[in-house]
Amino acid sequence: MDVSLTVNGKKIQVSVEPDEMLLTTLRGQGYFSTRRGCDTLNCGLCTVWLDGKTILSCSYLTYRAAGHEVTTLEGLADEAALLADCLAAEGADQCGYCTTGMMMSAMALRRQNPNPTDEEIKDFLVGNLCRCTGYESHLRGIRRYLQEVEA
Repeated sequence: MDVSLTVNGKKIQVSVEPDEMLLTTLRGQGYFSTRRGCDTLNCGLCTVWLDGKTILSCSYLTYRAAGHEVTTLEGLADEAALLADCLAAEGADQCGYCTTGMMMSAMALRRQNPNPTDEEIKDFLVGNLCRCTGYESHLRGIRRYLQEVEA
């Protein structure tokens, strides 16, 4: 089936299987920041925005994204660079595999709640798994990012 998508502000036409997930489609189009981890809604590696809200693209059928704005980390490069620097400065980038999904969630949080408490940050990041850091470095990095964006 042919589907017309808008990804990072660019309209694209893709041919997909009826049961193809958005993650597969995005990676097929070269959006490699969207990663495959669990395919069970448990890790957050595949996090993208659909009309500004976070979704897990491993469980979202591509055809459902037609008529909506899909945003990947590639579409947020400048802001992502600042967040990446903040995360790295706080030691949250050990293996880096979880980083892209974590970043998509953190940038969405900033838009929804620019001055969250630590508990609100933790609640918003539920579902973004990191097997290396224990999350405290992510929390410090995100706090730092939120402060630097506001400055």
